[in-house]
Amino acid sequence: MKFLRSVWFPIFIFIAVLIAVINEIADEPATPKIAVTARVAEIKLWQAPDTATLGNDEQSQMIKYGRDLIAHTAKYLGPKGTVIAITNGMNCQNCHIDAGAKPYGNCFSAVASIYPVYKPRSGIKESIEFRINDCLQRSLNGKTIDSLGKEMRAMVAYLKWLGKEVPKGTKPAGAGTQELSFINRAASPTRGEIVYQSQCSRCHGANGEGQLTFDSLEYTYPPLWGPHSYNISAGLYRISKLAAYAKDNMPFGVANHNSPQLTDEESWDVAAFINAQPRPAKRFAQDWRDISKKSFDYPFGPYKDGFTELQHKFGPFDPIKKADGKKEKR
Repeated sequence: MKFLRSVWFPIFIFIAVLIAVINEIADEPATPKIAVTARVAEIKLWQAPDTATLGNDEQSQMIKYGRDLIAHTAKYLGPKGTVIAITNGMNCQNCHIDAGAKPYGNCFSAVASIYPVYKPRSGIKESIEFRINDCLQRSLNGKTIDSLGKEMRAMVAYLKWLGKEVPKGTKPAGAGTQELSFINRAASPTRGEIVYQSQCSRCHGANGEGQLTFDSLEYTYPPLWGPHSYNISAGLYRISKLAAYAKDNMPFGVANHNSPQLTDEESWDVAAFINAQPRPAKRFAQDWRDISKKSFDYPFGPYKDGFTELQHKFGPFDPIKKADGKKEKR
């Protein structure tokens, strides 16, 4: 009997402890699914390859030049560009943080894996070269460059190197910008001005003029409206894109995807304020020829639905999406 007690007593204690632990876990409130998803996404965020791994061979030099063109576009293609003067003085990096290497900073992680890809705005299957020239004309309010020239080949080489570990046909976590939840009202430029003056003006200026570098060759902080900013055909002129970008990245150097400084409402409102300001009015006749495919926040008619340009620009967007009857990637 003494032997049995010596064997079974520890087992009994173990079972009792196990039952207590299980009951304790059962009594705890379940972790919300969305929080778990957020933690998993955080762990799996895409990370850019290290430029320090690049050598001095010809291909590596091309990749380095491509990165420099994206980080300091204006030095080469701006008003005082050393290659050609064809853009407004902004850098690609002003919209694609860290030369497109920051997750949710409008990053380029999925470019190599998904291009060429059909885009409803153009109505064609776009190549990487087409997309780069599209950005030069829209976000940099400029002109195209030679698709076979050194500068284009260098930027394409950099973009392909940046996404070299991403499987073809996939988009890693952190690609582009996040999808921001709708708010249940129209975004307010009036409220957005308050957010802008408190959170944005110290870098971008009270009048959205931005801040030039000491040599006036490029912008440290880009102009958000006015003659040197992106035009009305740029992707960021859709406030869903600008709001999502602001949410994860602004104020610059402080906010990130895991530690945003703006609420969803502040992000929508400040985007509405910025895009309500004057900017270059360049339009492209080939855009959205199939009006049934227009994005819910594309602010220029005609539309297939019965909603106004004002609602398509500022919202509320839920009624538009419900009338459309299909989910769209923002």
